[in-house]
Amino acid sequence: MRIYTRKGDTGTTGLLFGGARISKADLRTDAYGTTDEAVSALGLARASLAGTEAASLAELVLRLQRELFVVGAELATHVERRSRLTDGSTRVTAEMVTALEREIDALEAVHPMPVEFVLPGESLVGAAIDLARTTVRRAERRAVALAADGGLPDSQVVPYLNRLADLLFVLARAADGGFRPVREDVGADI
Repeated sequence: MRIYTRKGDTGTTGLLFGGARISKADLRTDAYGTTDEAVSALGLARASLAGTEAASLAELVLRLQRELFVVGAELATHVERRSRLTDGSTRVTAEMVTALEREIDALEAVHPMPVEFVLPGESLVGAAIDLARTTVRRAERRAVALAADGGLPDSQVVPYLNRLADLLFVLARAADGGFRPVREDVGADI
């Protein structure tokens, strides 16, 4: 199979579970494309952790990358094909949002948050996570626009992206301060 199909040369793309092709400038395409950017930014953070003692942080980042694929799958599914989505695999669940909240609470209990504005760059890992955070915020804005347009009925994508950006802020601060796990299973319940 070739990587190029030439189908996108017309400025359109296919969606998950088929259906009519849509414009590459569509709200849906913009939302899942931005989510894909966040996955890559988190990949930079994870690669920056290679060979360090922060294995639990690398595991958490990897799980977040995988969860963003779930977000992307839901975003890449036309509203008429949503019945084909599967919870936790291609559809974001309320439990996924709650799990992020637990991670935030656990990390904040150990890593005090700053009371002033933060300039990213205290550490390479923290800066990469901050890049992912700002990309997730953009994905959130795109998902909000898609939802307002009727493209995400009964979806947890927007709350998930909102909580994920919050978690990434906390993770970046933890990385900047020398990450140490809050508990042995940090991130295990996502």
